[in-house]
Amino acid sequence: MLLLTLGPLSDLRDTRIEKAKALKEMGQGPYALGFQLTHHSASLHKEFEALPNGEERDVSVAVAGRVITRRVMGKLAFFTLADQTGTIQLYLEKATLSRPDEEESGLSPFKQLTDFVDSGDWIGVIGILKRTDRGELSVKVKSWQMLTKSLQPLPDKWHGLSDVEKRYRQRYLDLIVSPNSRQTFKRRALLVSAIRRWLDERDFLEIETPVLQSEAGGADARPFVTFHNTLDQKLYLRIATELHLKRLVVGGFERVYELGRIFRNEGISTRHNPEFTSVEIYKAFADYVEMMELTEQLIGSICSQICGSTNIQYQGQEINLTPPWRRATMHDLVHQATGIDFHIFKEDRAKAESAMVAAGLEAPSNADSVGRLLNAAFEQAVESTLIQPTFVIDYPIEISPLARQHRSKEGMVERFELFIAGRETANAFSELIDPIDQRERLQTQQKRREGGDLEAHNIDEDFLMALEVGMPPTGGLGIGIDRLVMLLTDSPSIRDVIAFPLLRSESIREDSGA
Repeated sequence: MLLLTLGPLSDLRDTRIEKAKALKEMGQGPYALGFQLTHHSASLHKEFEALPNGEERDVSVAVAGRVITRRVMGKLAFFTLADQTGTIQLYLEKATLSRPDEEESGLSPFKQLTDFVDSGDWIGVIGILKRTDRGELSVKVKSWQMLTKSLQPLPDKWHGLSDVEKRYRQRYLDLIVSPNSRQTFKRRALLVSAIRRWLDERDFLEIETPVLQSEAGGADARPFVTFHNTLDQKLYLRIATELHLKRLVVGGFERVYELGRIFRNEGISTRHNPEFTSVEIYKAFADYVEMMELTEQLIGSICSQICGSTNIQYQGQEINLTPPWRRATMHDLVHQATGIDFHIFKEDRAKAESAMVAAGLEAPSNADSVGRLLNAAFEQAVESTLIQPTFVIDYPIEISPLARQHRSKEGMVERFELFIAGRETANAFSELIDPIDQRERLQTQQKRREGGDLEAHNIDEDFLMALEVGMPPTGGLGIGIDRLVMLLTDSPSIRDVIAFPLLRSESIREDSGA
């Protein structure tokens, strides 16, 4: 007979290690190779929902999961078992689990369960279905197997993880104790699959582009820098997939996209994470008007699939994503919000700056043109007010180096950004396909970089060569997946929807006193 003497151990981990050793000596794990399941908890609840209180069904089932709670009451015990679909109660009865010879040896399965299984452990059980007198569907356990012994206790089931940063840093604990977190990441997975399916059904091809690039481009953002030893070459993690996807359009693919990771060496906030996910979509022979229609159809369809409706609640506000959506120019929105008509200033930056100051707005010193001041006024006075989906159209040429000049508005480009819940969710252009114009714009970008703007970039000569080979008229669109998931899961922070967001290392926090 094997007896486990726990004694005055220093902490719970030591106690659990001792239990794991004892289970190994008894031939019960503690780390199994596998387990043959017949059901998950959700399927059992559905299949046996009509089982009356106090009755049993002599149908053998095998389920496995993590023990979340345990109550031992003499010859009865009740465990809550959680799997990926939900939870189910385990009904543990000494008379059912034990034989007289096992009782005499002190090694009965019931005693093993109650003495050696802790909350957090993974176990597999075989039994029949029983509805308790109180109406709780349960698996009446006839045999059990330790699958994995947990050496660390779970967070308190009633309080969960109250430390928000710990939820992000130890996401596995957050997922164990928070059904809402599990639902968020399940919705994210379904959303990503639905986007790919929607595009694939419309003959778009997903083609992967390089993450390591010799020139970072396609957006105004500071890149991460790395180095390839064999090539003896500095490389950048991509800040966008745009320039390579456009090369594919040059090569003859009329509908292409890529859904993947983007890396930008920028600040961290509730809306920004240095590593995030986007989908970029390019359609030959289309312009930004057609891309607006594609955007609202795509997002509206995805919302219906994921949420069951295009009317959703986000942070206490009702948002209607039913197409068509509002369209308004940046000029008109700023004029309505501030009373400033930037049209009248033309190239007179000083007068535009004075008007902004008079309206109580800040005129940034690095906004060196009327167009940049217009954008600054929009960001300060308008952006946060756009709760219902709104296409903000026709942007200043100075802040849109890859977009085509507007067909009828001087100094503007054919570009839109989609705003929902006060933040940018998508960005699109009628793409600039004139290689001479594009070179001049990139040269301006390079001058800004030489002047100290770390978000401006060098000229990508290979991309310009591709444009000189000839790119058909094209509409391009980028959608931020993380922000879309935030919207459709009612999540206030981008770190709530990224499974493992980038965080300051704990050693740095301790050294800085943060």
